[in-house]
Amino acid sequence: MKGRWLFCMALILLFLSAGSFGAGDALAQAPDKIIIGGPISFSGKLAKEGEQGLRGTQAAVKWINEVYGGVKIGGKKVPIEYKYYDDESKRELTTSYIERAITVDKVHAVMSPYSSPLVLAGAPVAEKYGVVYINHGGASDRIHEQGFKYAVQCYVPGSRYHVGALDMFKKLDPKLKRLAFVYEDDEFARSVARGAKAHAEKLGYTIVFDRFYPKGATDLTPILSDLSATKPDIILGGGHFSDTQLLGKQIADLGIDVKAINLVVGPALPAYGETLGKLAEGIMGPAHWERGAKFSPDVAKKTGMKWIGPTQEEYRKLFKDVSKGVEPDYHGASAASGVFALVLSIEDANSIQSDKVRYALGKLKFMSVYGIWDVDDDTGLQIGHSSIDLQWQGGKKVIVWPEEAATAKPCYPRPTIKDIIAGKTCK
Repeated sequence: MKGRWLFCMALILLFLSAGSFGAGDALAQAPDKIIIGGPISFSGKLAKEGEQGLRGTQAAVKWINEVYGGVKIGGKKVPIEYKYYDDESKRELTTSYIERAITVDKVHAVMSPYSSPLVLAGAPVAEKYGVVYINHGGASDRIHEQGFKYAVQCYVPGSRYHVGALDMFKKLDPKLKRLAFVYEDDEFARSVARGAKAHAEKLGYTIVFDRFYPKGATDLTPILSDLSATKPDIILGGGHFSDTQLLGKQIADLGIDVKAINLVVGPALPAYGETLGKLAEGIMGPAHWERGAKFSPDVAKKTGMKWIGPTQEEYRKLFKDVSKGVEPDYHGASAASGVFALVLSIEDANSIQSDKVRYALGKLKFMSVYGIWDVDDDTGLQIGHSSIDLQWQGGKKVIVWPEEAATAKPCYPRPTIKDIIAGKTCK
């Protein structure tokens, strides 16, 4: 009997001390800190978007630690520590840094890099180690169609990026028919193109041009010359910052006048207008968030939704503090929402054990400065958040769609290239 009693006691002690036992479970102690981290691009071709994600994460961590008081777990509040590495916009560095974050830094959750290809490359590594993967930078639907258990998405899925724009054009100009698609040959952009094509056909548009250009292209004049010959009414396309910047410039260089241009990613960045100057006038693009979007604690209260995080102006100040004056855009707000989602899920689970946190993420629905956050329980695909459409008018970004979120009316049709160069604006 004595031997059996000692054996049982040993099993109990082993169970209580096991590393896999959730930190917030009965009799377990809270950790000294919650560690999050991973790769992010602050050099290479994705540096503009990557810096936004980096600063958005830092702003959210700062708010959680200094205003919220830390993450409530195991009967106490603990701070978050964020560790990050520059992946230089390279896939091979993404995977190695995620592995390093998990095995060396011992992160409790991985913050994804920016861009669908890099997010997709990193997901199997997080999956291998059974660590929650906060996808704040990849919109491709395919990321969440691979059966990854631990990945959850913050962005609107890529297949819905241009749905709002197409609806807007249909309302502005019901007789409009001729569309040109010119997207980067990239995982994310292909996802956007598939969704846009399906919705355009549903609305009765005619797609007169449908072509992809190579990643890293430095001259788009051949493909744009072919596009111009089809005489489209509207151009939809893009991929990331550098190529959409090139599109805007070379559309102007070739004098291609259309009623509207709507490009993904680039136009949502403050640097787009700074780089293109007057040539950005009238160019539109989808975004997941923009200053002026009507999300607040009062709106959350009216809709019966939980709110977490700073108000819009408080977030903007936090972001500018950590970025030394850079204005925030949707890439940063998305990353911040990922931090807030992680905090709430850890608190709901009262644990840092990955399976319990991932289960809580699937059940979670809340509002922050970024808007509504709600993912599909099984796939982790974002289902709660909606896009808005922006337009450059008079050297500034304004929200033009949907109407209930708009801060200005759409400038349609866009002024001619000749008029824009002469100084005409949408104002």
